[in-house]
Amino acid sequence: MTTIASVHGALPPYRYRQDAITDAFCEWCVTSHAEELLVRRLHRSARVDTRHLVVPLERYPELADFHAANDMFISQGSVLAKEALVGALDAAGIRADEVDVIFFTTVTGVAAPSIDARIAGDVGLRADVKRVPMFGLGCVAGAAGVSRLHDYLVGHPDDVAVLLSVELCSLTMQRNDTSVANLVASGLFGDGAAAVVAVGERRAQLGGITGPTVIDSRSHLYPDTQRTMGWDVTGSGLKIVLDAHVPEIVEKFLGDDVRRFLKEHHLEVADVDAWICHPGGPKVIEAIRDVLELSDADVRLTWDSLAQVGNLSSSSVLHVFAETLRQRPQAPGAIGVLMAMGPGFCSELVLLRW
Repeated sequence: MTTIASVHGALPPYRYRQDAITDAFCEWCVTSHAEELLVRRLHRSARVDTRHLVVPLERYPELADFHAANDMFISQGSVLAKEALVGALDAAGIRADEVDVIFFTTVTGVAAPSIDARIAGDVGLRADVKRVPMFGLGCVAGAAGVSRLHDYLVGHPDDVAVLLSVELCSLTMQRNDTSVANLVASGLFGDGAAAVVAVGERRAQLGGITGPTVIDSRSHLYPDTQRTMGWDVTGSGLKIVLDAHVPEIVEKFLGDDVRRFLKEHHLEVADVDAWICHPGGPKVIEAIRDVLELSDADVRLTWDSLAQVGNLSSSSVLHVFAETLRQRPQAPGAIGVLMAMGPGFCSELVLLRW
């Protein structure tokens, strides 16, 4: 089994209340009174109180094109990546030169070499560390990345594996896009990073490393949903694709997926002690809660994360995971489910045991 040694989130230093971001967005991107009223209504309904941005709010007009925004992604994403990775390694009590493989995921910027390679020397990763950059998974990548760590460590039980996520969603803002999808995204997404340190079974036993273990994972790619969520790559950068029917897809598929997955391990929804859910937005969280017949307390940390930092794409569910480990210590044998959904449209489920 794979042991999760630590999960650590990192946030940029510039924190703003939602109304300040709304005012700025209206100033830069809105061309009519009707559009402004719509933006303000959508931002209020997002249930986001504050968000962290990678650059000061007043500097966003300087990012005139995709080139400028992507350069900022590389420079500031590298800073945040180092903070997340070093924090996770310190929390796990594992040195950087002990890492055997690093999975890196993002969907909000493009870099070749990828950010994990750019920071490898600074943080002390070995020259022979295996690198697995993953692009395009979006919001699902936090859970999918944990699954891929587990897949690797099952075959390498002596190894240390890291998942590193960096998402600077604010840098993808499209000023000339007044579609409802872009207006919704402008009120929902924030910037952040996160890292997970995991070890194989023999490494955990020899090193006395404790934490929740990964029992199994499950992926599901839903048919005819390619335009549900993702990006259109345009001359001005990454243009959001976000269908209003995402909650309906969750309601249609997720309940059966989770129940089948649990049944394979002789478990039911009532047996799960910790629900670690991606904060995709209010309607998505409500759909998860309702289709699984959960209580508000079951998804409280997901709601809290949405309110405090917004949706951080792939980093979000890892922030919820970190807060679950910090705020809700579980008794030995407790069961957890880590879940996220993203472009494809798809879902990823991870079964955990403490």
